[in-house]
Amino acid sequence: MKYGAVEIAGEITREILADIYLHRERLPSERKLLERFGCARGTIRQAFFLLEQRGLIETKPGSGSYVIHQQKPHNITGIDQARPLELIDARFALEPHICRLAVLQATGRDLEQAESLLLEMESCSDDMMKFATADAAFHVLLAETTENSILIWVVQQINKVRTHKQWERMRNLTLTPPMVASYNRQHREIFNAIATRQPEQAADAMKRHLDEARRSLTQAVSDGTS
Repeated sequence: MKYGAVEIAGEITREILADIYLHRERLPSERKLLERFGCARGTIRQAFFLLEQRGLIETKPGSGSYVIHQQKPHNITGIDQARPLELIDARFALEPHICRLAVLQATGRDLEQAESLLLEMESCSDDMMKFATADAAFHVLLAETTENSILIWVVQQINKVRTHKQWERMRNLTLTPPMVASYNRQHREIFNAIATRQPEQAADAMKRHLDEARRSLTQAVSDGTS
């Protein structure tokens, strides 16, 4: 897939709104974005210009580009303090049905973006942070296909909590190359079911994915307290 400035700006906008890049966080360098999107340097700079026009980033010469967008505060003290296993249970309640809705509503462009994220995840079996970022973006994208603002917001908040220190510790314990390979297979099953418009197969694939994530977290919690 060939990315232009508009598409790149759209991808980064979605990631900023999903709190993958937080307020005042530095965006990846031009070199890393060139590797990710496979485009010309001028295209990246055009995308940054569009992001600046949208009020999402500012560029500091010699330093880089930083997120200036700040989400409106919400009273989400409870979700901020949620334990990892609580969030997995919440995801069980939401994400299988999100997959059903994605089957009904995902556009060709949505599927192209999902495929791009799958390829990114499949290419970083030894880079756990890169995998985790693409994984979060994949699940947000599925929610966005529903065009349901409540579902999108909840998934975004779940991903925000997944950036906390407690989750970072769990990620370090659970994200091994074999586990990443297993997650990649499951993501591919979810995608294939959505792309072939099979709602129950998509929901079941998501349940299997979350079930494995829950087992992995349960084991990590058990090991950490033993």
